[in-house]
Amino acid sequence: MDGALATLIVSALRSALALFRSREDQALVELALRQQLACYVHRHPRPRLSPLDRAFWVALSRCWPRWRSVLVLVRPETVIRWHRRAFRGYWRWISKPGPGLPRIPDGTRALIVRMATENGWRAREIQAELSKLGICVGLTTISRYLPKVGPRNAPPQRWVTFLGNHRDLITGMDLFVVPTVRFELLYVWFVLDHGRRRVLHFNVTAHPTANWVIQQLREAFSDPTHRYLLFDDHSIFSPYVVRPIRTFGIHPRRTALQSPWQNGTAERFVGSVRRELLDHVVVLGEGHLRRLLREYIEYYNAERVHTSIGDAPEGRVVQDRPSDRAKVLGSPRVGGLHHRYTWAEAA
Repeated sequence: MDGALATLIVSALRSALALFRSREDQALVELALRQQLACYVHRHPRPRLSPLDRAFWVALSRCWPRWRSVLVLVRPETVIRWHRRAFRGYWRWISKPGPGLPRIPDGTRALIVRMATENGWRAREIQAELSKLGICVGLTTISRYLPKVGPRNAPPQRWVTFLGNHRDLITGMDLFVVPTVRFELLYVWFVLDHGRRRVLHFNVTAHPTANWVIQQLREAFSDPTHRYLLFDDHSIFSPYVVRPIRTFGIHPRRTALQSPWQNGTAERFVGSVRRELLDHVVVLGEGHLRRLLREYIEYYNAERVHTSIGDAPEGRVVQDRPSDRAKVLGSPRVGGLHHRYTWAEAA
């Protein structure tokens, strides 16, 4: 009851103030209120303002200082936002591209960045190479799209590039853990060749020691043809293990802390073993795990085609289809988890 009485009093006071308005102000107030009433009537239940309605309030705000006092349909901040949006649209409309040379195609700009990134070239080298492709671009234009480089004016060699250039001389070793059916932990050690992705040696133990790792290294590098051995900061790879590696004619290289990508080939092998074997079996014990890994690594080295080299690590001969009647025969491997496919004459 009190709220209704207060509303009535406020309405009466506002009506009384209308007696002191000039004829022009009263006409503008009536115009503004009629416009808002028309919006409510024609757009019931929720009024949606058209561009013409917005233009009306923008124009009214420019020519009448007291426009805020009669606005109830939207907030005054909304009208100001409309005005700014119209201002931006106006300048966008009157702004036209000025004279000058046309922009070079997006493909050419991407090619400039690619050449600079892959080769460390600057404008003159890129201009010369583009000319051999029939693309004529000025030095100033090329310089505009060159990526920023360090103080040496040339990008540093990426670690991936280094590994790719020396992969035939690099090996990597690692250690991972496998739980058994009794929740005991078994440790799998392996070393593999980076160039052909071939596993050189592996073994399983429940109690890894430095002497055990050294013995595995002796068996793996009995006839070394590699120059570098990568390994992480695992505690088992202590200086006591690192020192004998040099006696094999191999340079040990420890990767940076928490940087598994520096020995990514070994890390990917661990992921492959887990996804393709260990996630599908329950290991009963050390002998069981060693037998499973032996079967898997034989398949991995001799038959599994690696996408990075397009072949099996030990090489796999391409088999031509002997005749039109031949069909593809799948031979199970690793207990049926994997298969090798060959052509066979139909019976």
